[in-house]
Amino acid sequence: MLGFVAAFYFYPYAAMQLPSGLLADSVGPRRLFTVGSLVAGIGSLTFALAPSVGWLLAGRALVGLGVAVAFVSVLKLIASWFGEREFATWVGVLQLIGNLGGTLGAWPLAWLVQYASWREVFAGAGLVSIALAACIWLWVRDTPREAGLRAARAEPAPAAAAAHAGWARGLARVASNGQTWLTFVVLFGLIGSYLTFSGLWAVPYLMDAMGMERERATLHVTVMILGFAFSAPAAGLLSDRIGRRLPPLRLLSVGYLLCWLPWIMGWTLPHWASLAVFAGMGVSISGIVTCWALAKENNPPALSGTATSLVNAGGFVAVALLQPAVGWIIDRAAGASALDAYRGAAGLLAAVALAGVLATFALRETRCRNVTLGEV
Repeated sequence: MLGFVAAFYFYPYAAMQLPSGLLADSVGPRRLFTVGSLVAGIGSLTFALAPSVGWLLAGRALVGLGVAVAFVSVLKLIASWFGEREFATWVGVLQLIGNLGGTLGAWPLAWLVQYASWREVFAGAGLVSIALAACIWLWVRDTPREAGLRAARAEPAPAAAAAHAGWARGLARVASNGQTWLTFVVLFGLIGSYLTFSGLWAVPYLMDAMGMERERATLHVTVMILGFAFSAPAAGLLSDRIGRRLPPLRLLSVGYLLCWLPWIMGWTLPHWASLAVFAGMGVSISGIVTCWALAKENNPPALSGTATSLVNAGGFVAVALLQPAVGWIIDRAAGASALDAYRGAAGLLAAVALAGVLATFALRETRCRNVTLGEV
């Protein structure tokens, strides 16, 4: 049930990824982001006041529905406000900001709920989200031109603009691109396994299988999230500076896969060593910041929202499937030790990560430029 309630956020999130991209390309990210923040705030308040599990699920779904548009909206804004050789850097900065916020869901939150109920925490989050909706509407603009500034990059080429003439035609073009689906698989395998582990099952693994106290276990997750947060801008900047997307992605992805070995084997590590492995997982997953750049650069500029949203859905489809799947594996291993049960679950996540790593070696290099601009 815990896995199902947790995953219920990701079902509408994953389902909304493609519509989010289409809407970002058509109505604009400012309007989309404002409405999404309002819906998320209402969902968080619903969750806080829920009198039953059904209302919990409804609130969780509304939060997922509203938050689903946020990342794609900001990617569209980055594409409009910054040049090709800056895109991965600013996606890395976006990951830094998002993951710093995510740390509030680990060790600091574990401390906070000792003094405030979970209902109060969700109510506060809902009010903050509604306030952010007002800020977005007042101060965000879709393009530099709308803000009275000169554009940071050239306007889309005629071929790219024509591809945006109809949403169905644009969607068909993005979906018929094999590179789009390879990038989808990369995020499915890498970010799907990472979020499933860091977002729900890492703390139970460390507590139930490794015998750690809750505070020490949540510290491990905090270290992982911070490793991702501070490495993401560096990975994006490195990619932009060297003019290559694939070397950082492949190297870091292989490192991430290797970090799963202790959890598959069930090794009992010293405290410093287990912290180092969790930090390594966070640092090495940062290579995925180039995936959204690859999605944008392998598709027409006018369809950047559609392309990045379709690719982004990969990670969250994976989480929606993997969170309850891990719970099912652990429940089915009732006759085994807790360590063996969690080793089996870790094996599933590592196998999914391996699929993502293999997909990185099938992607083509874009050299930090849009490869469709010369196409007819």
